[in-house]
Amino acid sequence: MVSKSPRLSRSGTRWNALKPFRRPTRIPLRYPGGGAVHPIFLTSPRIKTNVANFKSSGAKRMTPSDGPQEMNAIEDSQRRALVGLGNAVSAYLIWGLSPIYFKTLKTVPAFEILMHRIVWSFLLLLPFLFVYGRWNEFVSVFRQGRRLGALLMTTLLVGFNWFLFIWAINSDHVLQASLGYYINPLVNVLLGVVLLGERLRPAQIVAVLLAGVAVLNLTVSVGEVPWVSLGLAFSFSGYGLIRKVAPVSSMVGLAVETFLLTMPAIGYLVYANRLGSGAFLRVGFSTDVLLMNTALVTAVPLILFTRGARRLHFSTIGFLQYLAPTCTFFLAVFLWKEPLESARLWTFVMIWMALAIYSLDSVRYYRRQTTPRPRMS
Repeated sequence: MVSKSPRLSRSGTRWNALKPFRRPTRIPLRYPGGGAVHPIFLTSPRIKTNVANFKSSGAKRMTPSDGPQEMNAIEDSQRRALVGLGNAVSAYLIWGLSPIYFKTLKTVPAFEILMHRIVWSFLLLLPFLFVYGRWNEFVSVFRQGRRLGALLMTTLLVGFNWFLFIWAINSDHVLQASLGYYINPLVNVLLGVVLLGERLRPAQIVAVLLAGVAVLNLTVSVGEVPWVSLGLAFSFSGYGLIRKVAPVSSMVGLAVETFLLTMPAIGYLVYANRLGSGAFLRVGFSTDVLLMNTALVTAVPLILFTRGARRLHFSTIGFLQYLAPTCTFFLAVFLWKEPLESARLWTFVMIWMALAIYSLDSVRYYRRQTTPRPRMS
């Protein structure tokens, strides 16, 4: 008599023996703060470790009732990231291609372009302060002497930076302008050490030293200090450093800075117009429109960048920042045919190597700081 095979039950031996052949169990997890993560599969030791980390940090198993809401949260998060990426890329592309715009104003003196940029930028930002509900923040700056003093210093730095950039573009020093914004992140590191007493990681030391060798190579080979590049890099780094002391939003900060320079700028433009040397309302309608639209070149990328930075990781912004000087570099070499001798080329190569070391080190450090660590029980 043939005995019947025992029925397989979930608690029986046969069922346990078949466990390795069953389909993996999908366990969608979510963080305690509400941020959802994609469903993961419990099939590898690494994934199991990650699940343990999630559980130790308070992650909870999703229930069928809240699954759709969590998936919607994932989709919303991905959508926000894509929108942020588009905004940030657009901002850096506008900054990188802005030399084309200023080249069209080559017949207008750089200082006069700067004055128009200040005046029209403030007039453009003024309605945005009301639309985004920033007017009270704007007014409060003038009641706090410390913040106003900090913004007064940033006003002088950004004014100098804008003037030097416009002058460099219209004086055929576009490569130096590109180099200045390439070395800007490394100058930030250097100022952090000198002024804030920050300690450098080994990779950062290598990157800064390599950048110094690159500048020294260009100085010795060409016979002149790249003062345009250094001026742009140090003025923008100093601007960013002081802005950390003044806790205001980007839009309000720029509005205050342009406001502080608006009256002197209007006075200069009126004086130049009376002398007959001003270009506005004298050269032609197209020139007038271009001068007024310098406000768009200033404000639009700033708004796009602000919207993008809120939706992206710090490491992503760190890589995207090199889009602008790269666009400017290509414009200088391929569109305006600026000479790229071997000394200049080697300078750029060393700067690119320094930036690669710096960026990779920053990404690794950022990941170490943000990776959740398992709790010791």
